[in-house]
Amino acid sequence: MGSEVVKELIGAGHQVLGLARSEESAQAIRNAGAEVLMGDLEDLRVLKKGASESDGIIHTGFIHDFANYAKSNEVEKIAINAMGEVLLGTSKPIVVTAGILGLPHVNGFITEESKLQIPLRASEPTALALAEKGVHASVVRLAPSTHDKGDKGFMPFIIQQARTHGVSGYPGEGKNRWTGVHRKDAAKLFRLALEKGEKGALYNAIGDNGIELKKIAELISEKLDLPTKSLSEEETKEHFQWMSHFITFDSPATNLKTQETLGWKPTEIGLLEDLTKNYF
Repeated sequence: MGSEVVKELIGAGHQVLGLARSEESAQAIRNAGAEVLMGDLEDLRVLKKGASESDGIIHTGFIHDFANYAKSNEVEKIAINAMGEVLLGTSKPIVVTAGILGLPHVNGFITEESKLQIPLRASEPTALALAEKGVHASVVRLAPSTHDKGDKGFMPFIIQQARTHGVSGYPGEGKNRWTGVHRKDAAKLFRLALEKGEKGALYNAIGDNGIELKKIAELISEKLDLPTKSLSEEETKEHFQWMSHFITFDSPATNLKTQETLGWKPTEIGLLEDLTKNYF
């Protein structure tokens, strides 16, 4: 996600300083026309230096180690607070990444008003706590599938598990819904939130409002020439492993307030079309 945000910012005339955790990432940042700040989310000195030298921050980093999810959450929380401390007493904005999955429904959908007391990811409450202290912090909530060529997230894993098990599975009846947003559309939203986002605001990066898991499984089965299968609770755990908890959420979502307040509108292809064209 970060590399696409860099391209979007530079395309809009911004100068960008990008945090890189490896030389490969650093080269990608340079190739996009940005300057590089070498470091990672646990290097608080580097994070504070970057925050102090910048007019605004977009935080998209996360340690995707789902076997140690609690630790990854804690590392991110500490990192966000470290950057936020530098911004206290200034008007510099910080836009923090969160997620849609698991949030409660409001009139049948996850909206910008949906909030959990204990969300799956610590980034959202951390950003909102900073906003209460006066930091110009806002949150972009990504759909679980932020899709495009080169995706390394949930969808490639689901496809790989279908190949591994010889069946395209889905939990139960497969009626629980999955949302998606194209990476380029999400990058535009991050830019708009940086440029004109409101303190304490929540923005939903949603393209597809809700696609049933069974429909996704059927598309995968068609492309891989595999059978589809409804999975029991135990079979779901075996088939999806670390993802088995996430895959069962019913998370249809809307972006109406986000569109209204920021003038953002997703224009790229949807998840099913992207899967068909670019994932097999």
